This record gives sequence, structure tokens and C-alpha cells, in this order.
Amino acid sequence: MTDDDRRPDPDALLASLPPARGRLKLFFGAAPGVGKTYAMLAEAQEKRAAGLDVVVGWVDTHGRAETEAMLSGLEQLPRLKREHRDCELDAFDLDAALARRPAILVVDELPHSNAPGCRHPKRWQDVEELLAAGIDVYSAMNVQHLDSLNDVVSRVTGVVVSETVPDHVFDQADEVRLVDLPPDDLLQRLAAGKVYLPEVAQRAAANFFRKGNLIALRELALRRLADRVDSQIRAQRAIQDHTPVSGSNFGLLLLIDDDGNEDAIRQCARLARALEAPWHAIWLDDGRQHDAVHDQVQAALKLAAEQGAVTLVQSGRDNARLLADYVRRHNLSLLALHRQSYPTRLLRTLKRQVPELHVLLLASPDRHTDRKPLRLGWPLRGWWQTVLLCLLVTVVALPLRGLLEPANQVMLYLLVVLWSAVRYGRAPAALAAVLAVGLFDFFLVPPYLTFAVSDVQYLITFAVMLVVGLVAGQLVASQRQSADMAQQREAHTRILFELSRDLGQALLEEQVGEATARYLHSGLGARIDLWRPVGEDDHLQPQQQSLPGTDSAIVRWCFDHGEAAGQGTTTLPNSPLLYLPLKAPMRTRGVLVLSLPQPAQLSDFATRRLCEAVAALAAQTLERLHYIDVAQQTLLNMEAERMRHSLLAALSHDLRTPLTALTGNTETLARKLQRAGSPFSDDVLLLQQQGQRIARLVTNLLEMAQLQVGSMTLKKEWLPVEELVGGAIAALGGALDGHILRTDIEPDCPLIHGDPVLLERLLVNLVENAAKYSRAGSEIRIRCAGENGCIVLRVADQGVGLPPGDIGWLFHAFSRGNRESSVSGVGLGLAICRTIADAHEARLEAENLPGGGACFTLTLPLLAQPSLDFPQEN
Repeated sequence: MTDDDRRPDPDALLASLPPARGRLKLFFGAAPGVGKTYAMLAEAQEKRAAGLDVVVGWVDTHGRAETEAMLSGLEQLPRLKREHRDCELDAFDLDAALARRPAILVVDELPHSNAPGCRHPKRWQDVEELLAAGIDVYSAMNVQHLDSLNDVVSRVTGVVVSETVPDHVFDQADEVRLVDLPPDDLLQRLAAGKVYLPEVAQRAAANFFRKGNLIALRELALRRLADRVDSQIRAQRAIQDHTPVSGSNFGLLLLIDDDGNEDAIRQCARLARALEAPWHAIWLDDGRQHDAVHDQVQAALKLAAEQGAVTLVQSGRDNARLLADYVRRHNLSLLALHRQSYPTRLLRTLKRQVPELHVLLLASPDRHTDRKPLRLGWPLRGWWQTVLLCLLVTVVALPLRGLLEPANQVMLYLLVVLWSAVRYGRAPAALAAVLAVGLFDFFLVPPYLTFAVSDVQYLITFAVMLVVGLVAGQLVASQRQSADMAQQREAHTRILFELSRDLGQALLEEQVGEATARYLHSGLGARIDLWRPVGEDDHLQPQQQSLPGTDSAIVRWCFDHGEAAGQGTTTLPNSPLLYLPLKAPMRTRGVLVLSLPQPAQLSDFATRRLCEAVAALAAQTLERLHYIDVAQQTLLNMEAERMRHSLLAALSHDLRTPLTALTGNTETLARKLQRAGSPFSDDVLLLQQQGQRIARLVTNLLEMAQLQVGSMTLKKEWLPVEELVGGAIAALGGALDGHILRTDIEPDCPLIHGDPVLLERLLVNLVENAAKYSRAGSEIRIRCAGENGCIVLRVADQGVGLPPGDIGWLFHAFSRGNRESSVSGVGLGLAICRTIADAHEARLEAENLPGGGACFTLTLPLLAQPSLDFPQEN
């Protein structure tokens, strides 16, 4: 097998490289009907006419004849059919687009929501995957679809836009083209039926398409595009100057309320972008909120994360202390609060604890167009049990109403209130307090069986009983909820601690999967499967039998893209399983597939964070095991290489003494036979030449061993190039017989500063290599001159030249152009030359000459020449 056979195929190497990210071009408008789709298709036609592969993935013409005419001649992908609520919906075929891989793909309506059953809920997520696959995309959107401007547009137009696109998609687009149309012209198009059908256009003109709205939307679009251009200018200026022109020390913190105000999140996102500052969004959980509040807050945190915020949930009762610690830990200087809901006491406490903190009060407009119905969110669990307990206490107290004082009877009811709070929560406790007052008055306070009282003092008893019951119930329920949360955090911390301890002791990949499965099952009741890449093509296989319902295609997508998929995510959320990539610092090490007993568990912020933390620990452990194997293999290779060099040095040293005697005696014998006119003189001369060749080979072996182990010390001197070339030619002796040697050394060539012995060995090996691989009678040229602040020494021949492909491997030890070549040698000469060049901080390169043959170039650094003080008479 030759080195050419082992050399990788360049085309295969290029194919294995990840594709470059595609370019996104957005056609941006202020309102529907300005001509975005028409302009996009017109440019697509221009690209197709220029010879590019252009395909239409999705375009809705809305019945416009001019737009439909622009589709003529463009290839269109077929649409998928999805069933939803007894209706058949059209959907964009993402997999067909990825398989087709055109140069440019037209995907209209970027904010569009996909049909149920598609891989991603939103079309902009499809476009992100297309760009990651290296496909250029043309798409279109309006200013009202930008998520950070959604609240502004709704206040201006009175219409809430539900389909939005995160601002980072707009900001990261490679090109944004504004398609603009004056409001009067747009209204004329609307009246002519070129935007919507006549019955729809009439309603639109009375609502969204009022002239004032269109002017405001146009201003928003122009301002947003100007902000983008300004950001590009600042970024380019920062690259050119290597330092930012201006910076901001602001860091923004948004305190999210229990209602998860989305307007405040969008305002902070715009403010952080304008300040070019990082921003955080946190929610303080004091344990008093019900499940509906948790759902709203989780949605708000998700929106903030999409807008680029760092999100966190902190638990505790001292909100001021939690905020003060957070802003100091993250060096934040600006706190944003809702104007309608900020507590004055909190601000006073923060002013004392963090006097340098700026507070920004955000307006929270009343949006009548998007009012949500009031939901208490209290579960029915515990209600009938509470009623039953109150009735039972009443039945027990009836026979004792003449024996027990009313105060003691009240205590019985308070026990029911406290029990309901501990067992079922604050809502049943409040119900128990109200029922206790009513039943106590009706059955146990004279006159009986009526709500009237004979003594006014009983009213005070009722009031105190109600207040004490409500307060006690709420406090107990709150402490119970806080205790449950603390217990959950403690359990999660214990799982992570014990898992990290076991993973730190793991020595096999199978142990990683077993430990991960054991702790997730004990903590969450989850079943898992660990998929690992196998072979050079990273084929994914499960360590054990895969979970029922596992989709290998989703596993592959999760591994390739490094993003979570499946249940609780934005990629194939209808899947019954959760797929988490095992992302380590260097690369993705596999995919963790989880099956939780209750799908609602993933909506819990702490549970999702626990799953992600376990996946991160497993990934880091797998990478640690991988690099342990790499380190062990490297140590074995280093030890084998050291032993080989030691053996070569020992053998070379022991061979030099007999070879020296052999070559010396052979030379003496050859001279005697030549003087005697013996016919065997030629044979002895041949024996002498072979002995000299073996001696040079042994010298190369010894020098290579010494250079590799670093036992050779450079003895640098100043020497002229003529002396170096002359010494090399003399050392070669008869090896150059049969070749024409030409030297070209410039008269003013600078002196070389280096080790004369090593540089001579380098030049000997280069000239000998040229003689071996060129035919007899051909020319070998040695040229040296000063060029571009360096000393350049070239050795060129007229031989067969260098093998095709990367020639860097020729400078490796024991590497030859062709192992089956008839030319003698073991492949050490060029390796020694490269090592000597590296020791002199020089560069050794090789190339094929246009007219045939090879040329080796040694580039030495040009140092300050020494001063030569000659006597005046000389």
C-alpha cells in the first residue's frame, strides 16, 4: 500500500466539512400590500435568469394576478397536507426543501404559524434550519410582526397581531430590503382590490388601514431599519478601529410581575438594544402564587429568553434582599418595574440597600383589545373535604354547646382551617374560615338556627374568628408551599450532587448511561435512553433498547443541530418524548431521550432545568472519558516513539565504528588495486560507494534520533553560503557523478547565522534527494540570494517531481513518495531537513516546477550582519 493510497480524498474531506450558513434576505414592509412578495419574486426571476438554481418553497399570492404572473417559470415545491379538526391544511415541506437544496429558496410569510404536526410551530424556525443547512433564503415580513414592536403596533392600530418573529431573526439577516409605498398609494391599491378581496378590503379600510395607522407603521419601519443600519456602522467601525467607539456600562434588570406583563418585556428588549447593554428578567417566587400564575410567569420568562434576556426564578420572602444581591452579583445598574404594580416599600428598602441602583417605572397601558378572563386557578381538590370537616365539627359541637364555652368551640373550627391549609392549600382554607363563621353563628350562637345574634359582642367574635382563620390559613398554606419548593430544590440538588459524584468515578460510557437513568428515574420517575455516535460517520445508536416511540429521525436532528426537540420544546412539540443534546465544550456527544410519567412535569421550570443540568453533566463526563482515551493513546504513541528513537540511536551509534573502518579499508584497498591495475578495482570502488551511502544513512538515523529527543545543541556561527555549499558538495563525493551541478550564489548574498554541521547536513540531504530522483545527465541547480528580508536557498532538479496532493507528509519520518520505488532509502532525509529548519526558525517548502522536476526552498531569517574589521593594508 503506497502513501498515495492512504492519502484522503480531497473531495471527501470537503464533503465532510459542515456547510457554510446560508444567507437570509428579508423584504421588509410597513403594512400588507406594499409589494413585498412581488419584489421578492421579481428578484428571484432575475437570479434564475442569471443561471442560479431558484426554487419557490412557499408563496401565497392572495389572488393577485400580477403576483401570480411572477411565478411563471419558477420551480415550486409541492405542499404537504395536514389534517386538523376535520379540515385539510396546506403546510410547507421542510424536508423536501432540505433534500432539494437549491441555491436560493423563496419562503414567503416569515411570521406564519405552521399547521399542527409540522416539525416547528413557526415558519421562521423552518427558515433557521434552512440557513443552518447552507441554503440561501428569500422571505418577507411586515413591521407589525416584529415581537419587540408588537405592543406598540397594537396601541397604534388597535389590532393585536398574534404571529410575531423574534427580533434576533431580523437583526441577524444578511440583507434587509425595504419595500415602501406611500399611504395614499396603498389605500388606492386597497380600494382597487389589489390587496384584499372587496368585502375584506372594506373592513380593513375602516380598521387597520386608516391613513394615520399607515403613517405610524411607516415611521416604525423606517426607524427600525435605521437602527439596523446604525448597528452595522458601529460594528464595522469597531472592527476597523479594533476598539469600540462608545460603550455603555448599563445593565438592565426587569422584575416580572405575577401577571407576566408581556408589554414590559418588549419595552425592556427595545431599551436594552438601544443601550447596547445586557438585560436580565427574574421572577421572585414567595410561595403564595397559584398554578395559573406559574403558567403565566413561565410564558413570560420564555418570551424574555427569546428576546435575549437571561432568565431566572428566585425563591424567598425578602424581595429587596434578593434583588440587591442579584444586581450586585451581575453588575446591573438599572431596575425596571411596572408603574401600576410596584410596591413603595420595596423601593424604599432598595434605596437603602443599593443606593447606586437606578429605577425605571414602565408604563403598563390598559389593553382592552386583549383582555383575558379572570381565572382563579384554584383546583377543586380539597373543597368537598373542607365542607365535610366543617359539618363534622358542627355535629360534634352541637351536643357540647351547653358544656363548652364559645371560645373553645371557635378553637375547633380554627383547627379545621389550619388542617385545610396544611392539607389542601389556601383556597380551601379560606372556604373553611367562611364556613366556620357561618356554621358557628347558625348552630352554636343563640338564638339557634338563625344568623341573628342576641349579644352584639358575638359580632366581634365572628370578625376576629374570620380574620384569624383567613390569616392563619394563608400563612400556613404559604409556608407549606415554600416548604414543598425547598424540598423540591433540595431533592434536585441532591440528585445533581450524587450524579456528579458517580459520573466523576465513571470509567466507561455504559456507566454514564446507567447512572443517568438511575438518578432521573429516582428523582422524576423518568425513563431514559442514551444515543451515542458510532464510527467515523457518527451513526447514532442507543446504548440499550430504545424507548417505545423514539424517533431516530428526531434523534438525528437533535444531534446535528445541537438543540432540544420533542415534548415541551418548539421543535415537534407533539412528540411524547423529550430529546436533549449532550452538548460538551468541544462537540455534541450524543442525545438523551426522556420519557416522563406526566407530560405536565416539563412545564415546571425547575424540572426542565434539572433535565438540562443532568444532560450537561452526562455530556461533560462523556467528553472527559473520550479525552482520557485520547491521552492514554497519545502516551502510548509517545512511549513507542521514544523507544524507537532510542533503539535507532543505539543501533546507529554501534554501527558507525565498524562502518568507518569498513569504508576506510575499502578506500585503501581500492587505491592499491587501481595502482596495481587489478580488474577488481571497479568492484571495490562500488563497494566503497555503497559503504559511504550506508554511512550517510546511519548518520541520518543518529541525527534524527538526537533531534527528536532534543539532545543536540545548536552551535551557531556566521558562515558564507559558498562555504556551506562547497562543504555539502565535498561530503557527497561520488553521489553526484552522472549529474550536472550548477550553483548560482549572488555576490552580495548575506552571511548565514546557524549551525554549520546541521545546515551542511540539510543541504547534503536535499542535493542527494535531487540526485536520486532525477535521471543521469540531468541538471541540479543550487541558488542562494537575499529576498524580501530573508535568505532563500533553493535546490531544483529535473526529475519526476513530487507526487500529487498534499506534500506535507513527505517531511514526516519514514515517508516516501512511493514505497515500491526502485530508489533506495528509508524516508529520513527530508524529515531531518524539516527538523533542522525548525531548529533554526526557518521554513522549508517543496513544489513542482512548471517545466518538470521539483524545487525545495529553505527560507532563513536575515539577521543583522556582523561588522568585519579588516586591517587597512588588506
